[in-house]
Amino acid sequence: MPAVTKPAHEKGDYFVDYEEKLFEDVKAEPGEKALVTFHTVAFEGSIGFVNLLQATRLKRKGFETSVLLYGPGVTLGVQRGFPKLGDEAFPGHMNFNNQIVKFIEEGGKVYACRFALQALYGHGEPSLIPGIRPISPLDVLDLILLHRKANAFILDTWTV
Repeated sequence: MPAVTKPAHEKGDYFVDYEEKLFEDVKAEPGEKALVTFHTVAFEGSIGFVNLLQATRLKRKGFETSVLLYGPGVTLGVQRGFPKLGDEAFPGHMNFNNQIVKFIEEGGKVYACRFALQALYGHGEPSLIPGIRPISPLDVLDLILLHRKANAFILDTWTV
């Protein structure tokens, strides 16, 4: 039978070279925009949270950054907590809310489709995290098209 001769990993060990960066650190030119769209359900996977982090990173790189929550994406923007709003029931429970709040505090804009909010998920505008701007379902496509006309970077977040 083979023997394991290497010592067990210990706290503080490195597994990868996390400091190496191959590509230049791209920054936005003055006036450049970015849009991150979300058509994904909160807590159904990591993509919603990861791309909220990407939206924050785009903002910090100098892009005028907006987030669009539509379809199931509006579930990322509702206030949550347990037993009271704002209470974290378990570690990570408030990741979406906290990241959206941070993004807005840093100057990002967040829009949520009113149709999806009410017709699909039974929430009203007071359910949204403060600072999220509810929009008409007719504005969803126009917001995307306006960013396209501005040659913005668009990151689409979809899950099926």
